[in-house]
Amino acid sequence: MVADFDSFRCRSGFSSPPCLASEMAPDYFEPNSVDPQQRIDVARWRRAERTRLRQARASLNAGERRNISAAIMTGVQSIIDRRQCDEAKTVALYWPIKDEPDLRPLMTALHSRAFQVVLSVVEQRAAPLVFRLWTPQTRMIRGNWGIPVPPSTSGALPPDIVLAPLLGWDKRGYRLGYGGGYFDRTLAGLSPRPHSIGIGLSSARLATIFPQPHDIALDVILTEQGIEYERTQ
Repeated sequence: MVADFDSFRCRSGFSSPPCLASEMAPDYFEPNSVDPQQRIDVARWRRAERTRLRQARASLNAGERRNISAAIMTGVQSIIDRRQCDEAKTVALYWPIKDEPDLRPLMTALHSRAFQVVLSVVEQRAAPLVFRLWTPQTRMIRGNWGIPVPPSTSGALPPDIVLAPLLGWDKRGYRLGYGGGYFDRTLAGLSPRPHSIGIGLSSARLATIFPQPHDIALDVILTEQGIEYERTQ
């Protein structure tokens, strides 16, 4: 049973403002991409899709958001149980911004089951994420773009499972994020690679995101409708 949403007001009295990551690097592409014109066209298309998908998500009412978040939290716990995580594992979650599914009650639920919970943190811009340890007693501070994060004194741990919020997704497991490239950089640099689960809306499915050389497909795409994509071994 997950905790009540009302218990997750930030102790420092602020809520998450809109994140500016997408404005930081809207044309983030690796230099070894083959066709420069294709890169320009894909970047333009992605900017338009991000705007459309953000507007669609923002139009959901409070009840719809709660139902979506609850369904996704149930789905995450099912995936973890199916992977037979009997021993304590480290699971990376995120602090919700921009009307993302709110999984904060799941943080407490996993902690109560002896999982180590870490939150993804932008410690340095245009660099891989770090994952700082969180407990129900953690006093959050303002991180980049004003997003609540655990303090650096909390310590950092590499995750076994990482949840990545997304704006859009496709049938091959590729994720359309905000354009900063943080999760792609992070997954590319982690060894061993954690089990990656993209978190988003079923309605955000795209025919393709036109993946570029830096894009990394996720292991699972999970929405309020359940598992929409899962990598075959």
